[in-house]
Amino acid sequence: MHKLVCAAFLLLLSSSTIGDSGVPCYESIFSFGDSFADTGNNPIVFQWYSIFDPVTRPPYGNTFFGRPTGRNGDGRLIIDFIAEKLGLPYVPPTLAHNGSFRQGANFAVGAATAVDAGFFHERGIPGAPSKFPLNTSLGVQLEWFESMKPSLCRTARECEEFFGKSLFFVGELGVNDYHLFFQKKMVEEVMSLVPHVVATISMAIERLIMEHGARNLVVPGVIPSGCSPPILAKFADASQAAYDSRTGCLKEYNELGLRHNSLLQAALAKLRAKHRDVMIVYADFFGPIMEMVESPRKFGFEEDVLRVCCGGPGRYRVNATVPCGDAAATTCRRPSARLYWDGVHLTEAANRHVADRWLAQMDAFGRAGCKKQSLS
Repeated sequence: MHKLVCAAFLLLLSSSTIGDSGVPCYESIFSFGDSFADTGNNPIVFQWYSIFDPVTRPPYGNTFFGRPTGRNGDGRLIIDFIAEKLGLPYVPPTLAHNGSFRQGANFAVGAATAVDAGFFHERGIPGAPSKFPLNTSLGVQLEWFESMKPSLCRTARECEEFFGKSLFFVGELGVNDYHLFFQKKMVEEVMSLVPHVVATISMAIERLIMEHGARNLVVPGVIPSGCSPPILAKFADASQAAYDSRTGCLKEYNELGLRHNSLLQAALAKLRAKHRDVMIVYADFFGPIMEMVESPRKFGFEEDVLRVCCGGPGRYRVNATVPCGDAAATTCRRPSARLYWDGVHLTEAANRHVADRWLAQMDAFGRAGCKKQSLS
């Protein structure tokens, strides 16, 4: 009787992510993106300046891992929570992992853009002087994936079967593209870049489907940049009319994110119509963050929700000369009560809330990898 109760409990616990066969809905996760998804590639890609890279120093990673892992946060990222829920190991960074990638690989790199580096150079946008011109764009990450592919499968049929059972995350991408242009252009000018960024992401998805047999894809939208502490600090001299009186966010910058997400959803709808046997899930990044900004107490956060947990002096505690990880930086007493960790990046607590939303959206699509299995 005791064994039956235990078995029933385990089945109930795993019913949303594991089929009746008792195996995970997906056998691997492949991830592309920027610092929101990077599980440790950044310090390797930019190792020539890594001794100055704050993510390699405490208090990064202190909440969960107990040490810095190369993640931009105090603990787990959204992709970590999703891997846990799907019964898979954390997705290893391709450049900092010496083991097998049969259960997935993470190609995401902090500061990565959707469009290629050359696009910015042609327009006189130099980017962050310490990182750009190294090119870690989505196209480059796809090339890394294609270089790895022969080690994962050999024949077309084998690859189709293997990647058909994999989950692909394509993003978050776009925020860095827009933030680079903010250095020289006004928001209305940056708006003209949105169709190009979205088209780049859409073409990458098409490539994964047509050339590599991807059948399960999750594509995140962008965050509300107008609520991002680095943007708020950078444009601190904005007029009072530029702010949303309810949230303290900059309205114009959030409108840019809404525009990106609207065009991205339209592009994904076209891809779904073209590839009816493929599951393409839009993952809302904007909405969950706005909910946490608008109702911080509902999520267990402090009222001063736009101030980062770890940083230096300043209104939002975002300080270019005293970043989180610097000896002079300070860390809030309870990271779990804060939305933002070190600037644009979220705390582990906030990442958990976003992951829950994305999992619900995957469930709404039938969770592609489980659609042929009977879910309890």
